[in-house]
Amino acid sequence: MKLSKGQKIPLNENFLTIKFQRPDSALEIDTAAFLTQSNGKVAGDEDFVFYGNPKHNSGAVTHKDDDSIDIDLSRIPRHVERISLTATIYDADKRRQNFSMIRGADLKIFGAREEIATFPLENFSVETAIVLGEVYRYKGAWKFNATGAGFSGGLAALCKNFNVEVKDIAPSEPEKEIVEQKAEKISLKKGEKISLTKKADDNPIVIENGWTAKNKDYDLKALVRYRDGKLIYVGAANEDEVLSTPEGAVQHGGDIKAPGELERILIKWHPDIASVAVSSYSALENGAGSFRQYGVFVRITNGKQIIEIPATNTSKNWFSYTLCFGEIIFGRDKTLEVSALEMYSSFSSEKRVGYEGDKVKMDIGPVGKPKGSSKSASLWNKIFG
Repeated sequence: MKLSKGQKIPLNENFLTIKFQRPDSALEIDTAAFLTQSNGKVAGDEDFVFYGNPKHNSGAVTHKDDDSIDIDLSRIPRHVERISLTATIYDADKRRQNFSMIRGADLKIFGAREEIATFPLENFSVETAIVLGEVYRYKGAWKFNATGAGFSGGLAALCKNFNVEVKDIAPSEPEKEIVEQKAEKISLKKGEKISLTKKADDNPIVIENGWTAKNKDYDLKALVRYRDGKLIYVGAANEDEVLSTPEGAVQHGGDIKAPGELERILIKWHPDIASVAVSSYSALENGAGSFRQYGVFVRITNGKQIIEIPATNTSKNWFSYTLCFGEIIFGRDKTLEVSALEMYSSFSSEKRVGYEGDKVKMDIGPVGKPKGSSKSASLWNKIFG
């Protein structure tokens, strides 16, 4: 049974397993269950079941290592009227992540023998925490509500909402001494390469594109080349671009239009990917203008390693609309290498970056299909119609 948001169904079995299923991605997701009273609050911190408190003292709710949650409705304490099932992104603010970066996620409910229902989770934006669904008492019976309600503020916001003391949340593993290191800032010039240092936490590298000029809009894009030759455009500006590759190794954080804010792409090593070409596109609304004049830049952050690729050769070319800053090369031994390319599209060309074999080439990719706004369509028809 496929559920829609807000749909309620009866639960006719005592033993349930709830699973938050999603494509593999760079986001680290934690699930939890809040056992609340009629006022929507927990009676005590013991009614918060998560990785740090994996089993309720009644035995009714268990958080498992695979982040699924088992529920035995026959053992739910009398004071509990509702079990809110949640998902949060670990360290979301620091990592600049949110649930818009996940596509194709589902909440699945299993009985003792078979699947009972699936609730597709869609249309999230800046949320870092979700109340996925609720198991609740109704006239002496148990029902499920497909909630899908998002929060900003992550796990701390959820805990505050359900009256859990955040300070009592146990870490998922013993705390380790952290030695502060100064950031290693590198300016990479055209033709130069640098290997990214390996990180123990295996967090994604962050590619950021920003600009300083007002009333301008630049779009960060990634062309992902797989080892089998397949190409995928990752971006937020065109209909034929995706926000994430199928396996989640390359993810776009969404469109940004204000100066001072940054468009971001997250990248994690994947065995099937050979390289990623990173480019910045000057939106149609900008008209003619130099990347350098408008203060466009790309920054790659890998833990304490910060690599900047400047746009140094654009002042004279006011009619280049795409700048390919560089390429991330995926080694087969889980290594990543940054190569500064600083390549510009030809005069007034709207064609995207492409690949010829394993080489990045300008102006050989297809022109991006505009999204369905009347403004975009008007500009598109005016220029290309």
